Order: sequence, then C-alpha cells, then structure tokens
Amino acid sequence: MLRPAIELENLGKRYWITHEREMFVTLRDRVATSFRNLRSRLLTRNRPDKSKSRQREEFWALRDISFSVKRGERLGILGRNGAGKSTLLKILSRVTEPTTGRAAITGRVSSLLEVGTGFHMDLTGKENIFLNGAVLGMTRAEIRRKFDEIVAFAEVDRFLDTPVKRYSSGMFVRLAFSVAAHLTPDILLVDEVLAVGDAEFQKKCLGVMQEASTSEGRTVLFVSHNMAAVQALCSRAILLADGRVVGDGATDAVVDQYLRQGGSFDLSDAAIGGKDFELCRLRIGAPDGAPLTTFKPGLIELAFRPKREVIDAGAHIMFEDLNASPVLGLDTSDFRQKVRARAGQEVVCSVHIESLPLNPGPFRVRVWLKSHAEGLYWEVPKSFEVNVEETLVYGARRIERHSHGVAAARTKVSLQAV
Repeated sequence: MLRPAIELENLGKRYWITHEREMFVTLRDRVATSFRNLRSRLLTRNRPDKSKSRQREEFWALRDISFSVKRGERLGILGRNGAGKSTLLKILSRVTEPTTGRAAITGRVSSLLEVGTGFHMDLTGKENIFLNGAVLGMTRAEIRRKFDEIVAFAEVDRFLDTPVKRYSSGMFVRLAFSVAAHLTPDILLVDEVLAVGDAEFQKKCLGVMQEASTSEGRTVLFVSHNMAAVQALCSRAILLADGRVVGDGATDAVVDQYLRQGGSFDLSDAAIGGKDFELCRLRIGAPDGAPLTTFKPGLIELAFRPKREVIDAGAHIMFEDLNASPVLGLDTSDFRQKVRARAGQEVVCSVHIESLPLNPGPFRVRVWLKSHAEGLYWEVPKSFEVNVEETLVYGARRIERHSHGVAAARTKVSLQAV
C-alpha cells in the first residue's frame, strides 16, 4: 500500500505577538528619561525605558491539524484571510517549522507561495530561470533541456534579457509559475499568486495542474479565494477557520460551507443602526404571513427609521448568489413609491413578489435604505439568507429545476431528428 503524499498529525504553529504600549508620561518624565538613558549608555549599562510596557500574546496560527493527501490528489484549501492557509503551506514547504505535531511528506516538493520567491530583481528573466530552477532543485542540464518550454509557457520571450524588476506583476507570476510547473515535482504547492495573472493564464495554469495530476500522478495543494478555480481543479477541499479544520470533503460541499460561513444573519427583529437610518426589522415570508426558510413568490417586509426628516424615504433590495453576484434587484423608486418621514418615524415597506424566476438554491438578500433627494444611502451591514424552493410557479405552470445558472426562464423547447 502506497504511503500518502502528505500526512499531518496534530500539527500546530504558535507565534508570540509583542505589544508595546506607550504609557502616559509628562514632558518632565521624558527629559529625565533621556538623561537616564544617556547616563546608561555612558556607563555601558542597558536599562529598559520605563515609559514603555511590553506585553506578549500567544497566537496559534494553526492548531490540531490532522489530515492526509493521497498521491495524485488535487486538494483545495479554503478559508478567510488569517485562517492559517499560507502558514500551512509554509510548513509543508519547510519554510518554517511546526510548534507541535508532525508533517510527513513523501516526494519532491515545489512551491509557489509568493510572487518573486527565489527571484533576484536585478537579474534578467533568463538568468532568473536558471537561478530559480536551481533553488527549486533542478540541475543545470535539466533547466537547459526545459528552457524553451518554460519561456513558451510564460510568454516572456521578448523580455528574456530585461531585468525582472521591470516586469509587470502578471509577467512575474507567469515566469515564476512556469519554472515551478516544469520542475516535474511530486507535490506542487500553489498559494493565491495566480490571482495576479489574467483569466487566460489562470485557465492555462489550471489545465497544467490538472493534467499533471491526472496523467503524471502529481499531488497538488491549491490555495485560492477563486471558488470557480477551486471547483474546476480540485476533487477535494478542506476549510480552515481560526487555524483549525472545520470542513473536509467533496469540493462543492466545502465551497458551499465556506460561502455560508458567517454570511447569514436573522434580521427579523434585530435593530441595526447606521449614520442616517436605523433598520428595525426585515421579514421574508409567504403570502399568508408565515416566515419561511424556503422561498417562493411572497412578501418581503422591512421597517426602518430615518434619523432626520426626508421627503422620499425608500429602499433597494438585492438578491445575490453565494458568490456575491447580483441576481435580482428591486427598488421602490422604480415603482414610483416614496414617502415623507420625520426623524425617528417608522417607515414600513412591503414588496409583494408574484413570480421569482430563480433556480432552486440558496440566495442572500441585501438591503439599502435611501433618500435620493437628501443624498443618503446606507447599506445594511448584514444579509438575510433564503433558499428558493425546488420548483417555481408561473400561473398554473410549474417550471422545473434547470441544471445551470441562477435564472429559470419560461421557455418552449422543440427537439426533432431530421
């Protein structure tokens, strides 16, 4: 039985954060301290500055991380900024050592963690190919053999004799990834650096990593905030939060967990205040008034108070998918609806939706309160999540689930063989 390419057991990484707090001191204290420091230096004594207080705080970037990665597996690593993704890759790349636990790696590792890692800014593109290749473990003969392929993939042949400090960030990434990809490692670690490249280059990189994993059996660990790229490349994903693994499984399921992470709030009876408006409540319900978790054409009701008198209080309601892409917008001004309200007076807005042409699945509802005449616009800093039901109704006709996209169009289809 083959050993896993990567095996982590109770992995942890601790850092110490030093906080230096300036205490309140008077001018007299500062003058006296300056003379004491001068005297200390003259007497070669090192005395701490009494005007400052140092505090150390323990911070665990990773804690109790345990999982294994099979050879040839493509694993996506997801998580918000600060979740511990880059720290994990640095441990696997041997850039830093873990505080607790162990990381067993079988095979040759190539990593692309930061733009410019292993490059010298004053050297040309050609010189950096040899330098970076040597840093990654390639022999000079191996680099010469693959030189033309590296240059062709990076598309920087016109600038090979130009110092890389004059490269754009996109050219830099193309060259760095090309060198790392042609190393033919057993394990390839890729951080968020591909986000710098254009869409066509990202597509080409994903194709290279997928081909390397499928045909050559390479293991790929891919960190990205681009969920479409993770879903296209990876068959499995893990989700990190506060340095711990909180999700591990099929990519689509973990991506859905990540997109839902901390993004939905119940606004049914919680007041939220801004500079110019206060949202009193937001309720999404069926026509009979019952609140719902499965959405169908029905009622959206919100109540808010302006904090000063306005002549045209209104609201904008936006349906978004979980990737934060706008899907459907409703604005009270589009329906010639506006109301004058005094400061602190409650305004109730009711929107009756007769049909909602969306495919089944989760959506977020975001709200803006506004007064166009006064130039006031306030986005409610929380969102409300609902799930569209399995079928939608247009009159007496049921529109069944579509396999792609977010919209459910009223269509007629004719199929015949001629």
